[in-house]
Amino acid sequence: MSGEPNEEELEKLREKKREQLKDQAGGQDEEAMEQQRQQAEAQKKAILRQSLTDGARKRLNTVKMSKPEHGERVEQQIVALAQSGRIQGKIDEEKMKELLSELSPDSKSFDIKRR
Repeated sequence: MSGEPNEEELEKLREKKREQLKDQAGGQDEEAMEQQRQQAEAQKKAILRQSLTDGARKRLNTVKMSKPEHGERVEQQIVALAQSGRIQGKIDEEKMKELLSELSPDSKSFDIKRR
């Protein structure tokens, strides 16, 4: 027996090396995606900081705490408006109330009739 590996051993080693390379590449992709997500989040926060007064930001944060999905939708709408240049000046608390009422799902009202 010589010290050289046979074909089966070589194939196993190659397969192992391929798996290691795939794992490394997958980790790098995840890191890049995470970095992109963080960058987008930082950009969104900067736009919100520019576009909202302190009172409006507090109101938005309160909404996000109680209804996270609704708060996200409002944030996305404000960012879209700011990026398209449709916001003049800053959004104050009154304008924020209007935005929230426009974007809030219609609350269901119940009429109870007693007989």
